[in-house]
Amino acid sequence: MRARVRQVADGTYLVHGSDTNWVLLADGDALTLVDTGYRGDRAGLLDSLAQVGGSPEAVTAVLITHAHNDHVGSAEFLRATYGTPVLLHEAEVPHARREFLHQVSVGQVLRDSLRPGVLPWALRALRSGGTAHLPVTEPRAFTTGAPLDLPGRPVPVHTPGHTDGHCAFHLPSAGVLISGDALVSGHPTSRVRGPQLLADRYHHRRAEALASLDVLAALDGDLLLPGHGPAHRGPLGESALQARERAA
Repeated sequence: MRARVRQVADGTYLVHGSDTNWVLLADGDALTLVDTGYRGDRAGLLDSLAQVGGSPEAVTAVLITHAHNDHVGSAEFLRATYGTPVLLHEAEVPHARREFLHQVSVGQVLRDSLRPGVLPWALRALRSGGTAHLPVTEPRAFTTGAPLDLPGRPVPVHTPGHTDGHCAFHLPSAGVLISGDALVSGHPTSRVRGPQLLADRYHHRRAEALASLDVLAALDGDLLLPGHGPAHRGPLGESALQARERAA
């Protein structure tokens, strides 16, 4: 599988998988991987590492925005095979272990199956491992509010709502926000293009997801790298405000 890799800033690459994105941060020969796509994206994930001159062994750590299957599909594979640490917010660690699962159910998806785009997306998700049991057996917690000592120096920003421990990652010096599913620019089940919240059914706590937009609006930057949809250029504050207005 040939991955769609785009360099969006110095040492920063956005990769489009099957309906989900991941990000590579490079510093010399070392890499930080943010999210991993679906399990079915694994060949594309490995290809994306090769396209930027890296390898699984070069990945210093896997950062996870949240532990849904379309973001942790290869996290345990990298940990078990290469010893790569998998890092999340402390509230997301038990979610990654699958002590519980805050994810849209098959029943919820079926009830919306007649909405535009839902059924084709659901079928792709099933084929890619969207309902597979994918625990990360030894996830580790990071500390928010300060740069992590990893390539790219990402700063975790707690943005609960989509899940309790959802985190975005801010790259202040580059003006980049890796937003996961707290703020997206598109989705196969949405007719909207541009900054937006995912549909209510995908959020564990919608009110908190709305409140997290205010947290993102306070960040400096002009490049949004979402978990779904293309990169979006424009002040982060305006992007978050636009998503809030659309959600209302």
